[in-house]
Amino acid sequence: MKRLLMAALLCAASFTQAQVLPVREQARVIDEILAERLNSVLPALMQRTGIDMWVIVSREYNEDPVLRTMLPAEWLNARRRTILVFYRNPASGAVEKMAIARYDVGTGIKGAWDTKKYPQQWDALTALINERKPAKIGINTSVDYGHADGLDHTDYIELMQAVPAPFKRGVVSADKLAVGWLETRTEREMQIYPQLVNATHRIIDEGFSEKVITPGITTTDDVVWWFRQTIRDRGYDTWFHPTVSIQRMETPTADQTSAFSARPKSNVILPGDLLHVDIGISYLRLQTDIQQHAYVLKAGETAVPAGIKVAFGRANRLQDILTQQFKTGRSGNAVLAGALAQAKQEGIAATIYTHPIGTHGHAAGPTIGMWDMQAGVPGSGDYPIYERTAYSIELNAETRVPEWKKDVRIMLEEDGYFDQAGFRYISGRQRAIYTIPRQGGSGG
Repeated sequence: MKRLLMAALLCAASFTQAQVLPVREQARVIDEILAERLNSVLPALMQRTGIDMWVIVSREYNEDPVLRTMLPAEWLNARRRTILVFYRNPASGAVEKMAIARYDVGTGIKGAWDTKKYPQQWDALTALINERKPAKIGINTSVDYGHADGLDHTDYIELMQAVPAPFKRGVVSADKLAVGWLETRTEREMQIYPQLVNATHRIIDEGFSEKVITPGITTTDDVVWWFRQTIRDRGYDTWFHPTVSIQRMETPTADQTSAFSARPKSNVILPGDLLHVDIGISYLRLQTDIQQHAYVLKAGETAVPAGIKVAFGRANRLQDILTQQFKTGRSGNAVLAGALAQAKQEGIAATIYTHPIGTHGHAAGPTIGMWDMQAGVPGSGDYPIYERTAYSIELNAETRVPEWKKDVRIMLEEDGYFDQAGFRYISGRQRAIYTIPRQGGSGG
């Protein structure tokens, strides 16, 4: 009877969250993907960047962002001081994966510290460098990427003291290797990603509906916390607190600085409001980042006002303009400049602030504009586009809406993927504004 009851409960749960695995199974998948990444992604990146040895150092509770992505699912933090060393043999191309630590780090990174021979941990690293004789030793320091700048001051000083004198001149920033590791997606990750993006879309679909919103009663903060709680209840997590904002006929259009530098105030949602949500969820070490819109119908209305539909269509067109600029080897700044020039030619008042996505929400890779840097982003904007990378296509288009006698800013964000076949959205994008209440169909 117990088994039948459990089966029934699992079956019922599957209708709402079929893709969410039990925690134990999530750990298995995470570890399998990590093993695949260490064995297939890492060697190619070390060859591409010309780094023979990559040394990553972290102490417990002060983890390097890259090291966190290399820990097995059972490790929630580093242990004491954890030193990972990856050495690529220039002759064979094989990569040794070692931990100068008291333990193996999962099944893929073997412990390589003989504590009897080398009681001091740094001495074990010194011996390893002397044995392998790497020409270039990469460490996680970076001017342009916080993700790749995880080596703290104390560990840097002690690491450089441990590097033998003949090899010190070969110590270089591993930021391009670190960024490549973080931005490159595997085939299996891209089998999982659509489920996660689709789940995000489904949560928005429900949150931006009469199931959650009662005009005149529900506040934007009510909806924000509904999103936050629902994400958790369905077995996911979130990497940032959601926002829900309102544009109204009666209120002036906020300038860019106000729109992006301050969180929206809580307001009671009213008929005639144009709603906007920004949410992202986390699952199996992947993140989503989505922004969509809904319109609250007034009495007698059965559809979104025509002018707002036109504004939304122009934002969809801006998405197309941007993604058509994606080419292997083109820098983020070049993509930004090309897209803005095309948008201007088509009369679209555009702002583009697109970023990579993956193991982090605002992830490492080529930055394609920031809302306050539309002439290009030094450093991270100069980084080139590589294949097998995911992006959050984030932007807005401002359009005059005759019915409102003012400008309306449509702010969209959808997750996509770029590979040898070109750019595609991971699980579609919003092509029409949701209505509250629904009048048939959806905004997905």
